Amino acid sequence: MLGRTGHGADDARDDFTVFAGAAQQRLFRQAYLLCGDRAAAEDLVQTTLTAMYVAWPRIEDPAPYARRTMLREHWRTARRRDREQALHRLGDGAGPDRDPARTLTVVEALGTLPARMRAVVVLRYWEDLSVEQTAALLGTSTGNVKSSASRGLAKLRDALGDSFAERVSVVPTSQEEAP
Repeated sequence: MLGRTGHGADDARDDFTVFAGAAQQRLFRQAYLLCGDRAAAEDLVQTTLTAMYVAWPRIEDPAPYARRTMLREHWRTARRRDREQALHRLGDGAGPDRDPARTLTVVEALGTLPARMRAVVVLRYWEDLSVEQTAALLGTSTGNVKSSASRGLAKLRDALGDSFAERVSVVPTSQEEAP
């Protein structure tokens, strides 16, 4: 345990500052090994130290607390990133019966939807998940999924409009782009 000189706010702040200064490089090395990216590691260290600052008066042994806090934050961030990537993944690619130009046009139109609405539409209609599966994956109610899906489809219809066939025919294919 770090020698705490008192229970005053200034003493606690001084103790935290001493700990943070001494542990910052060690925390950064650990974070870099966890993340594999300098910017992400810096963010992880900052988040860890911020959480520790808030909890500082209750922390008995700062080093293990920092390690646990960093791991939990890293796992939470990784889960969030994995969920976001899963939500944005648009399937395994065009199947043999799909028109690539049409797919690109629909993907472009999907990009105009807000992120949460886009996630609902993709999960429901591209990934063919049920309302219940979509709600569970997004951590929301089935009613929210239904209304978001309905509004999302309406916005897609507006975005694609009557000119959908024209827009598909003008999207260049890879053969047209080649010199």
